Amino acid sequence: MTWQIYLALSTMMALEFAIRGSWAPVLSARLLGPLGMTGKQAGWIYAMYPLTCIAAPLVAGQIVDRWIATEWFLGGAHLISGLALLAAARMTQFRWLLSLIAIHCLFFSPTLGLVNSLTFTHLDNPEVEYFWVRVWASISWMAVGWTLSIWRRSGKFAFKGSDALLLGAILSFAMAVFCPLCLPHTPPPGGSDWASSWDPFVELLGNPNVLIFLGISLIASTQLQFYYFGTSKFLEDIGCRHANIPALMSVAQLAEIVATAQVLPLLLPRIGYQWTLAIGPLLWVAMYAVYVIQRPRWLVVASMGLHGFAFAFFFDAAIVYLNQIAPPEIRGTVQSLYTMVTLGLGLFIGTHFTGLVLDRYRSEGKYNWRAVFATPCITLALCALAFVVFFTEQ
Repeated sequence: MTWQIYLALSTMMALEFAIRGSWAPVLSARLLGPLGMTGKQAGWIYAMYPLTCIAAPLVAGQIVDRWIATEWFLGGAHLISGLALLAAARMTQFRWLLSLIAIHCLFFSPTLGLVNSLTFTHLDNPEVEYFWVRVWASISWMAVGWTLSIWRRSGKFAFKGSDALLLGAILSFAMAVFCPLCLPHTPPPGGSDWASSWDPFVELLGNPNVLIFLGISLIASTQLQFYYFGTSKFLEDIGCRHANIPALMSVAQLAEIVATAQVLPLLLPRIGYQWTLAIGPLLWVAMYAVYVIQRPRWLVVASMGLHGFAFAFFFDAAIVYLNQIAPPEIRGTVQSLYTMVTLGLGLFIGTHFTGLVLDRYRSEGKYNWRAVFATPCITLALCALAFVVFFTEQ
């Protein structure tokens, strides 16, 4: 991998994740605050992301595998999604904001798998080099949050929360220009015959080992919402200051950077996919176990670093594994399938499941956090065990 290729792929990865990182963590404050929306309305707006991840990525994967160069598809998709965010920044009514966020997510969600398939096309040693590119996703997610905080603290702008959507639109337009002009050309690897193009895909899914991998990935991804939904409120309840929580939660991103850039490139070739994928859920089990104990507070904060390591061990290693087993002509489709299974079905099911558990263990406005976090502990421990017992790399 030349320096030119590395810089192009790293910039693409940084811009891709900065777009979602600009608005997803903070938009709820605008929805529930200045716009006065209900929790149910805010929930539907946030549900557009996993809903669009269910179908759109798989269709886009077939498009770039058959007809359109990946860099041009990425440019067009980000142009449309950026226009939707720009319009959403001006909206205050629920139905219009919901519609525009849905359009943004419909065109943004397919790009998540495609940036991976494009990256793998231009790597000589994916088991090592991919992580050096992927680390810029974690760096940019933190950097865009800090940028937004500095922007707000300057006091020069008063957007009442719409600045997050505006920043996301600007980054989307930058991606729309960057992809076709700066990324290496990545033509469709397969033929244009729609019917025959599904043959290698169906054959791959006929492998029981692949189905086991996808099934465990689906179950494990449903447990992520306990972290995303529960951590902020949980930290407040154990005595952390509200203003400090975003900074405290960046411990996870810092840990993910270390895991992605330093640990996985050395460890994965030595222990293989089976044990790497099994370690991921076990790291989440350890974090949730500390959440159950709830003290000391510094240990709870430090344990969020385990989320960063677990995310890298589980999701990043899985992406490399899929690239290894997928025939070249369907790699875009296979990466999109994984996006559909985890970020689509997994997060959508997990959203409702986590909500049910939170409601079950809520009494008089307070949560029984020990009971809440014991649920993902048990589920993820079973996922780790399933990888060890049922999954093989062959």
